[in-house]
Amino acid sequence: MTYRILITGGAGYIGSILVPQLLEAGYEVTVLDNFMYDQNSLAAVCHHDHFRVVRGDVRVQSTMLPLLKTSDLIIPLAALVGAPLCDRDPVSATTTNRDAVIDMLKVLSKDQIVLMPTTNSAYGTGDKNNFCTEESPLRPISQYAKEKVEVEKALMQHPHAISFRLATVFGFAPRMRIDLLVNDLTHRAVHDRSVVLFESTFKRNYIHVRDVARAFLHAIQNFGVMKGNIYNVGLSDANISKKELCQKIQKYLPAFTFLEAPIGKDPDQRNYIVSNEKIEKTGFRAEYSLDFGIQELIKGYAMLKNSKYSNV
Repeated sequence: MTYRILITGGAGYIGSILVPQLLEAGYEVTVLDNFMYDQNSLAAVCHHDHFRVVRGDVRVQSTMLPLLKTSDLIIPLAALVGAPLCDRDPVSATTTNRDAVIDMLKVLSKDQIVLMPTTNSAYGTGDKNNFCTEESPLRPISQYAKEKVEVEKALMQHPHAISFRLATVFGFAPRMRIDLLVNDLTHRAVHDRSVVLFESTFKRNYIHVRDVARAFLHAIQNFGVMKGNIYNVGLSDANISKKELCQKIQKYLPAFTFLEAPIGKDPDQRNYIVSNEKIEKTGFRAEYSLDFGIQELIKGYAMLKNSKYSNV
């Protein structure tokens, strides 16, 4: 089936990888984005007959409603992503991350499909063994995580929806984000050759941005068996600590050093081991390893020598 797909925030970090893949797969794609980072991340697909771009804000109903009426499938990527950015502008965060999505869900028909990225940061520290499945209790701490939990609850009331609880995303993209953990530590290793590491034993899961795009494509192609469910999306062999991550980076940049010190705190206190078994049982498995991503980032950072590609 050739879906007409609307992607809000489609010029962002994930969208800049996902949109070209959807077009290549034969779908019609409309992107709504406010281009708050002045990015031209979709320049390479402007030639495509099945691509349309709209500059606008997801919070403006007069902009959203006409786009929703002509869409079969919606992927809401528009968000102020991460606790630090939400803390900087909490009102915009709430109206964009929570209110705009809930308002959208209210006007959709029951047949329209929604594929929504949420976050596994809501697990907090997991259970007594720090182990998390989709059934584990959610213990969100930051505004970002709390509002993602609210949105997910509303989303799962829609009859044709899937929620992807994404692990910490990494990898190079046309709209780059250097502030994500793997991207940040590799950037520091390349340009500073050192970092002070807090909560170095805290573990979390990771996923390459290209595998995130693959997960969305997988869900579109297997929607009948996947709909109505929540899925963790991450690398099953990459539940590792910050210290172990730095040691991986050292393999490729031996001059990189890190100092463990009690000087910082994760706003979501993420310290968990995440199971991705549920989505893997549907036939999806992440392809891009942490080692691949680190090597990719090292090459990319030869081109990027500033931090304008971060969200904060």
